[in-house]
Amino acid sequence: MAEKKASAEIAVNERAQHLLKVLIERYIQDGEPVGSRTLSRDSGLDLSPATIRNVMADLEDLGLVASPHTSAGRIPTVSGYRMFVDSLVTLKPLEREKLQQLESGLYTKADPKILVESASSLLSSLTHMAGLVMIPRRKQLTFRQIEFLPLSAKRVLTILVTTEGEVHNRVIELRKAYTPSQLVQFANMLTENYSGASMEEMHRRLVREMEQARADMNQIMAQALEIAEQAIDGDIGSDDYVVAGQTNLMEFNDFSQMNKLRELFDSFTQKNEILHLLDESMLAEGVQIFIGEESGYRPFDQCSLVTSSYQVDSQVAGVLGVVGPTRMAYDQVIPIVDITAKLLSMAMQSDKES
Repeated sequence: MAEKKASAEIAVNERAQHLLKVLIERYIQDGEPVGSRTLSRDSGLDLSPATIRNVMADLEDLGLVASPHTSAGRIPTVSGYRMFVDSLVTLKPLEREKLQQLESGLYTKADPKILVESASSLLSSLTHMAGLVMIPRRKQLTFRQIEFLPLSAKRVLTILVTTEGEVHNRVIELRKAYTPSQLVQFANMLTENYSGASMEEMHRRLVREMEQARADMNQIMAQALEIAEQAIDGDIGSDDYVVAGQTNLMEFNDFSQMNKLRELFDSFTQKNEILHLLDESMLAEGVQIFIGEESGYRPFDQCSLVTSSYQVDSQVAGVLGVVGPTRMAYDQVIPIVDITAKLLSMAMQSDKES
């Protein structure tokens, strides 16, 4: 995928990039496939419709645009959007009125919970999409040991103990049944391998080592890793978020199919998969954008998630973001998310110091 993206960027000359930019901006604005006449008019280039059609055919061959069956025009693909947000989008400065709305909404003396709720509502109202804000993580927890107690054939009570003395209990449903002695063996292996690691580090290692396990790790350790991932998935250390404005998404034609909209709404309730995406954003700097299937999460195939992390006491404490259709106004949404994250960091810091 990375090689294809790199080759596409090399193959797209400046003229083709300009036409792709114009096409995406027009499609974001109107939501209709864009034809060569529209591109000829909007591009400002002295090109014949035939030349533009040739360029569009080249862009289609590169997988950057596609032709819906019902139209002669073209629409951007996920790869096209990716090139657009990475190198072509022209970000719009945040309007003074919206900046003042953010500054007054994120009042520095407010309680952290109120700040999170305010940030979520502000993101939603300013973008007319869904706003997400992770609740600030508590102090970093360190894993000490884990135990698995069988409740039935496939239901297991996990008891996770941290070095801080906290005990976290969770009932999980296993994909297959294991004997009590196997569960003891799994617990001992996990305790031996991960004791002393922070919960975040343990989670990162689990994900990484589960990938390795498919190739070259023994089956017992692979099974232990899978159970451990279920046991700590999205539940330890305050992983949760506040969401506002889900119903805004009903206004977009992109989500006209009720089953798709229902899947999307269910994902906000289930939370685990979205938290995985937010976790990825916590490990990166600046604004992160997941477009369509890039998220790896099927309910988000027609969505984009624009995120940025925020800090408390100079440490990343959470992530906020906006969920909307892939046909969102990235030039406006990206600055809103970026500035909201910075203002929330300042508000959280002021609250901590006061």
